[in-house]
Amino acid sequence: MAFLETIFYFLIVIGILVFIHELGHFIAARLMGMRAEIFALGIGPRLLGFNRVNGFTFGKLKDDIELGEITDYRLCAFPIGGYVKVAGMIDESMDKEFLNTEPKPWEYRSKPVWKRMVVITAGVIMNVILAIAIFYGVSLIKGKTLTETTTIGYVAPGSTAQSSGLKPSDKIIRINSVNVHNWEDVTKSLYIDNLGQGLTFEIQRSNRDTVINIPKDQVGLLTERNFGIFPEHLVPIVTMVVEGKPAATTGLKAEDIITKFGDEEIRNNEQLVSVIKSYANQTTRIYWLRDNKEMSAEITVDSDSTIGVGISATYKGPVKEVSYNVFSAIPKAFSDTYYYGIEVFFGSMAKIFKGDIPFNKAIGGPVKIAQVSAQSAEGGLLSFLSFIALLSMSLAIINILPVPALDGGHFILLCYEAVTRKPVPHKVQIVLQNVGFALLIILMLFVIYNDIISL
Repeated sequence: MAFLETIFYFLIVIGILVFIHELGHFIAARLMGMRAEIFALGIGPRLLGFNRVNGFTFGKLKDDIELGEITDYRLCAFPIGGYVKVAGMIDESMDKEFLNTEPKPWEYRSKPVWKRMVVITAGVIMNVILAIAIFYGVSLIKGKTLTETTTIGYVAPGSTAQSSGLKPSDKIIRINSVNVHNWEDVTKSLYIDNLGQGLTFEIQRSNRDTVINIPKDQVGLLTERNFGIFPEHLVPIVTMVVEGKPAATTGLKAEDIITKFGDEEIRNNEQLVSVIKSYANQTTRIYWLRDNKEMSAEITVDSDSTIGVGISATYKGPVKEVSYNVFSAIPKAFSDTYYYGIEVFFGSMAKIFKGDIPFNKAIGGPVKIAQVSAQSAEGGLLSFLSFIALLSMSLAIINILPVPALDGGHFILLCYEAVTRKPVPHKVQIVLQNVGFALLIILMLFVIYNDIISL
């Protein structure tokens, strides 16, 4: 069932992104007076489709059907990608028959360079618009909740943070010389801005300023593991109690807050799990709060180091709620789009080329996208939409790169034509298209292989 859900969300994400991208090309082509012969979701053989000449049909269209200015809307066999077949354009369909005829007024090749540039860039523009629209809607609906603390409440045993000397009650002032004002700043600094780099923590400990330097090789790659620090005021709340298990015999109920287990004060759900494991097959005392009233009971931990509860970490400290209206959400949407779509993307690429982040750890293909799609969907609709926005910006940037077979490659050819007043010869365009397509296939096979061995 989990596998089917993963595939389902993957198809939704890819379907939305490809549809929006190709819709941009389609609308622009129509507005520029060009015929769009095919609007396809997926690549490969036609499975089914619709057009106004012969209606809804399955399989390949008959060779003798003349659609003229009518578009065939189709679903193809392989649901990774899609395309719009614009009349008179050398593209991924590899259709070259039109080269044997004189240019027609409705063809791509007969239009001025600026109109062709509009068509080529329209898909990228639509992906950017989609990202902005999603970030705008999320800001308007959800706003932003800031965890108003930078004080460490718990340091995971055996973590990089612990081995580096960070301790509970340390207040983080700056990371790599940048001020942090809330826990969101801390996590962004660790897992995004400084990913793959060494870390310098400026902290307050017992009212004294202290600096802790952590070399890059000691930090490791934080995409694979947690750094090991958690904010203060995180409490482990019981979400469920399994009948017949030790927790049920104590009287624990959902919404209880566990405060102490044995002799150890509990500050974090991960700490609680670790403490429970240390009491396997032993009897001790558990303490919890219910409606601000402290309760306790003896409990014997099972041999498998469990007591039969579900635990969720909930922040109970000060927060700052930031809300946006229809006007203030606009700059926020553009800011989020720029940061996550431009700064993070190119910053990550720079770190890959410098060797700070291994290529095989930073680049994800269909398998990883599917996994993250399902995980984001578990976080709710807004989380799922935010993930789509991030992917939409990534798709926009990748497509505008000057690589043959991508929109950016076509755009470079048009720039050449605009400067020299001569189009790139069709034979050269075909060779570039074939080379670019082959490179993309090789890259796709590599990232799929990398996804599989990373499972």
